[in-house]
Amino acid sequence: MSEDAFNMSIRKFLKEVGVTSQRKIEERVRNGQIGGEKLKVRMTLTAESIGLKHVVEGEIELP
Repeated sequence: MSEDAFNMSIRKFLKEVGVTSQRKIEERVRNGQIGGEKLKVRMTLTAESIGLKHVVEGEIELP
């Protein structure tokens, strides 16, 4: 596999994760299932075959 194909494959996966995650969060907020001013979030990326576990934590300000 070429470096370009590898890079595009990663970007495609991450785009899908980003888009679907955003939709799920927006859906819950719109349905009133979340209260407060900020939403604490954590995303965990794992790739078991290479021993990868990467955690990103943050906050999303709510409308």
